Amino acid sequence: MKLFSVSHKTAFVVDHCPYMAESSRQLVECDVLTKSRGQGVIPLAPVSKSLWTCAVECSMEYCRILYDVYPTKKLVNYIVSDSEFHILNTWRQVDQSTHELMSALAAVGPPNPREDPECCSVLHGLVAAVESLCKITEYQHEARTTLMDTADRVVNRGRIICLTNAKSDTHVRMLEDCVQETILEQNKMAASSDRLMPIQQCELVLVHIFPQGEDTLVSDRPKKEVSSLLTSEVHSVRAGRHLAIKLNILVQQHFDLASTTITNIPMKEEQHANTSANYDVELLHHRDAHLEFFKSGDLHMAGSTSRDSGLKETVTLKWCTPRTNSVELHYCTGAYRISPTDVNSRPSSCLTNFLLNGRSVLLEQPRKSGSKVISHMLSSHGGEIFLHVLNSTRSTLEDPPSISEGCGGRVTDYRITDFGEFMRENRLTPVPENPGVDASDKTPSERAKAQLERHTRYWPMIISQTTIFNMQAVVPLANLIVKESLSEEDVLTCQKTVYNLVDMERKNDPLPISTVGSRGKGPKRDEQYRIMWNELETLVKTHVGGSDRHQRVLDCISACRSKPPEEEERKKRGRKREDKEEKSEKNSNKDTEDKSWQESERLKGALDRVKEEQVESEVIKDSPDSPEPLNKKPRLEDIQPPEKAKGPVSLLTMWTNRITVANSRKHQEFAGRISSVNNKAELYQHLKDENGMDLHENGKATR
Repeated sequence: MKLFSVSHKTAFVVDHCPYMAESSRQLVECDVLTKSRGQGVIPLAPVSKSLWTCAVECSMEYCRILYDVYPTKKLVNYIVSDSEFHILNTWRQVDQSTHELMSALAAVGPPNPREDPECCSVLHGLVAAVESLCKITEYQHEARTTLMDTADRVVNRGRIICLTNAKSDTHVRMLEDCVQETILEQNKMAASSDRLMPIQQCELVLVHIFPQGEDTLVSDRPKKEVSSLLTSEVHSVRAGRHLAIKLNILVQQHFDLASTTITNIPMKEEQHANTSANYDVELLHHRDAHLEFFKSGDLHMAGSTSRDSGLKETVTLKWCTPRTNSVELHYCTGAYRISPTDVNSRPSSCLTNFLLNGRSVLLEQPRKSGSKVISHMLSSHGGEIFLHVLNSTRSTLEDPPSISEGCGGRVTDYRITDFGEFMRENRLTPVPENPGVDASDKTPSERAKAQLERHTRYWPMIISQTTIFNMQAVVPLANLIVKESLSEEDVLTCQKTVYNLVDMERKNDPLPISTVGSRGKGPKRDEQYRIMWNELETLVKTHVGGSDRHQRVLDCISACRSKPPEEEERKKRGRKREDKEEKSEKNSNKDTEDKSWQESERLKGALDRVKEEQVESEVIKDSPDSPEPLNKKPRLEDIQPPEKAKGPVSLLTMWTNRITVANSRKHQEFAGRISSVNNKAELYQHLKDENGMDLHENGKATR
C-alpha cells in the first residue's frame, strides 16, 4: 500500500482576469426592512455578485468543509492568476485555515475590469500549481525520513481545481496540454533535486463559470485519462447557487464524504417564545459513518432534487427525545467529525451551539412500523463536534450468530451438523519442516488440497436438496466413495449398501424426501426411489476416475437399478391374469346356459387380441362326451360357481376368483376336475364292466 492519496494535496487556481468581474446576474435583495420602512424612503435596489465573488465564496466553502472534517493531512494551496500568479499560502499546516486565506484574498482584491485582458491568463496559475505539487509537504518529508527502507511507498499525487471562464472547448484542451507539458518539465527538474518530488499522478478539475441567462460555450466532460500522469474532467456551471451546489458535490466526491440530514429538530420561535417548530439540518462527514447501514441493508435514502444539481443523496436521521448527557456511556463503533452544509443558517447555528454546551443528541432511523432504532449520536469533544455511530446490530462481544442467520435469507435448513463432521474429517495437522513427498510425489499441502477437493465434489449444502445424505443406510458408501483408492473390503461394503437399498425398495420403505415447496404429500414412492438412485449415481460418478474399484461400485448401482428378467416376467404374468379376470368378469354377466355358437365365436374373436394360449383355452366342444386334454389348465369360467346370477360382479367375487386362479397353479389339479365335462364329473366310472354292463346297488347287472 502506497502512502498519500490524490486528496493529500489540492491546489486551487482561481482566475483573476478582467472578465471575472462580469456580473453573475443572480440578484440579491438588500432591502430587508420592508415592513418597518417609513413613508418616502426609496427601497434599495437588488445587487448581483460578480463571477469572481461567486468563485471565491464557493472555493472558501469547499475549504471550510475540508478543514472541518480533516483538520490535518489534507492540505490546500490557494493560487490567484491574472497577469502573474499569486500564491496565498503554503503547504505548511499552520497556513491551513480559512482565516488565513480570507485575509490573503482581501489583500488581492477584486479583478480590475480596466486591465488589459491580453496580459492576463489562467495559465500562469496552472503552471504555478504544478510547481507547487512538486514541493514536499511536512507529512511527506516525515514519512520519507522514518521509512527510509520503504521510501518508494511515499508517492507524490495531487489535484488541481481551476475556476475560470473558458472561451470554448478548444481553450479547455489548450489548458490541459499546458498542464501536461508542465508536469513533464517539472518531473525532470524534480528527478535531480532533493527538495522536489516528481508527480506520479495529477487530477485536473476544470470548472467553467458563466453568468445566468447565457448559453455555455464549454460542454461538460467526464473524467478521462490524458496521459499516464494526468486525468482531466470539465464541469460547466452557472454562477451563484449552482456553483455552490457543484463544489459541495465535488468535495464529497474528492474526500469520500457523505450527507446526513437531522430532521424534527425542535426550536423555539423568536417571535413566539411559547411555540416551537421543527427544522432540518444537513451535515457532512466521512462515509464510514453509514457503513453499518450498508451492511444491514437498512439505509433510508431521501433524495432531494435541486434545479440544476440533479439528485443529491442524504441519509435521514430523526432527532430523538429525551436528550442525554455526555457522562452517559454508549457502545460506539466510530466517531467522525461533522461540518454543516449551511453553516450560517439559524438552525445550523442553534444546533452547533447546543452541542458545544456539552449536550448530546441521540438520532434514530425513521421507520414506518416497528420499534425505533437509535443508530447515531451527536456530541462534542474538545470544542469539535463528532457524529458517533452506535452499535444498532449484533455486537461483536456477543455470541457469534447462527449460520442460518447469514446471507441465505429464508434458507434455514443448512446441513450444519454434517458440515461440522466434514470439518473434523478434514483438519490440518502440523508436519515436519522437511516432510518429503509420498509415493505419488505430492507434498502434504497438495495432499490436503486433493482430499478437500474429493470431499467437496458433490456436497449439497441444504437438507432439502439431498436424499442420500439424509439416509443412514447410505452412510457407509458415502464415507468410502470419497477415498482416493478403495480396497476389496471397501468395494464389498459399498455393494452391500446398494443391496440394502434394493431391499428397501422391494419392501417399499419410505424415504426422507423433503416436501418443502410441493403441494400435497410430495412425489410418489416410485418417484422417490428414482430420485434417490439418480443422486446416488451422481455421487459415485464424480469419483469414478479414481480407480477401477470405483467403477465396480458404479456398475453395481447400474445393475441393481435395472429390473431383472424374472421380475419382468412376473409383472408380465400379472398383467395376463388381470386381462383374464377382466374378460371373465364380462362373460359372467351372460347366461352361460343359453349362449349359442355365434356368441361363442364373437367372444373368441374378441379374445384374439390377447395371447394365443388364451384363445385356444376358449374353444367350446360340441359333444358333452368329448374328453378334455389332461394337461389343460382350468378356465376361469369353469371354476365360477354355477349359481352365479346375472348383473354386476361384486368386489368379493372378483377377489375370490383371483385368489382361486392363483391357488390353482400352486398344486396339482384334481384328476376328476380335469376329466370333467361342463364342470360335471361322472362318479363310479370303474363300476362299468368290460361288456358295458352297469352294476346297480343290488349287485344285478343290466344291459
